[in-house]
Amino acid sequence: MENFFDWMAKPIPKDEVIIWFNVHNMIYEKIELYGDIFKSLNAIIVDTYLGNSNSETKINLSDDDKISHFDWCWKKMVKDFEKENVNIKFKGDHKEYFQSFFMDSFYNQRENKIKESISRFLNEIFDTNMVYSRPDLDLLTELYKLMEKNME
Repeated sequence: MENFFDWMAKPIPKDEVIIWFNVHNMIYEKIELYGDIFKSLNAIIVDTYLGNSNSETKINLSDDDKISHFDWCWKKMVKDFEKENVNIKFKGDHKEYFQSFFMDSFYNQRENKIKESISRFLNEIFDTNMVYSRPDLDLLTELYKLMEKNME
């Protein structure tokens, strides 16, 4: 079992990462674009959310309010990218994935430390110069393919 954990955490050499990207038809510019989409959505959510019970507003939002806020942020992000001729499908499994991610890691997260780490996580996972582990590459590939099939 220990060997498995070592294998999972082992850094993958840069030449193998390049091969991985080629095998999965991953284009560097698209990795950057999809990262920008995810980071932009995160920034909109963080900048406009009023439901943080630790803030001055002390507003507690219902689950429906959180979903409405996410939908508003999603719509804004999609429209912002449309202005740059980057057309993202409005509905689909990518939106469901992002909504689930933000519900778990931001909206329903009690630990501010975790909420605040989302930005760093996004910067790292979409940084093609980073040293990846196998799970990092798997996640990046999943996000890439998810976005790839939901672009217009």
